Amino acid sequence: MPYVRNVPQNEFLYTRSDDPLAQPLILELSREYDERYGLNDGIPSSVELSRYPAERFAPENGGAFLLVLRGDEVVAGGAFMRTDDTTAEIKRVWTSSAHRRQGLARVVMAELEREAAARGYTGIELTTGARQPEAVALYLGLGYEPRFDLDGDLEAIGYLAFTKPL
Repeated sequence: MPYVRNVPQNEFLYTRSDDPLAQPLILELSREYDERYGLNDGIPSSVELSRYPAERFAPENGGAFLLVLRGDEVVAGGAFMRTDDTTAEIKRVWTSSAHRRQGLARVVMAELEREAAARGYTGIELTTGARQPEAVALYLGLGYEPRFDLDGDLEAIGYLAFTKPL
């Protein structure tokens, strides 16, 4: 069941990834994936977004799907799913292109970390792609430990994995 938590300037809505409110943000994320990564074996990169069913992000399965609202507008979002009893994997952190450069990705990450800790998780893991340098900078700036050689060929590495204790 969706629930709302208010903080100054932002409203946090915990819902499902298939909530109609989330669709404009997910569509924009899909377009960006396709623009940055193109086709993989003839398949659009945005197919990655349908890799996990909405149930993986449901609270009863150890997950969470967060939307950040300002008024009636969804400005950012993100999610996590259970990896094991102590670790959550953060997925789909995204800021609407109309609201970038306002620190919203940091807001999303802080809220997801807070929620994961409140649910008893003691660690976070996540991955991003080599063509998302702003995400790499964000995660490094938030204290995430890279599980790859930062000086290596990021394109050759592919998925860039990070971890952080809570």
